Amino acid sequence: MKKLLLLPVIVLLVQFRTFAQCGEEAIISTSKTEYLNGQNVLERSVDEASTIEISKTQVVIKPGNADQVMTGTIISQTCDWKTPYTEGLSVIKARFDEPGVQHVTVNIKGEGGKVTVLLEIEEAPDKKIRVNADKFVKK
Repeated sequence: MKKLLLLPVIVLLVQFRTFAQCGEEAIISTSKTEYLNGQNVLERSVDEASTIEISKTQVVIKPGNADQVMTGTIISQTCDWKTPYTEGLSVIKARFDEPGVQHVTVNIKGEGGKVTVLLEIEEAPDKKIRVNADKFVKK
């Protein structure tokens, strides 16, 4: 009987741990930025050190040129990570106000131990930005 009661508690704890990643702060470091068209075809790539910082309320993107820091307010966030920061998916919807208002969907996908970030801009559906994380850590 105790084992039957313990099972739901364990399941809830595992689910809470997976969901809790949405509230955790993280930094993603990259060394290459890929620019895609609307059909996910690579148009060009740039070797540049960039970071994406995710907090509970904001996404801060610091591309290779430090003068172009972009800060967005998180509107919604969902997470489904089987193995934290290794296997799973986070989808963040954010609003960036400069330069100009842009609604961005940030897809963070972990597959085979490789983490990829895809940025889709609602106002520019024919342009996407993809980076592969060199480092993905909790803040």
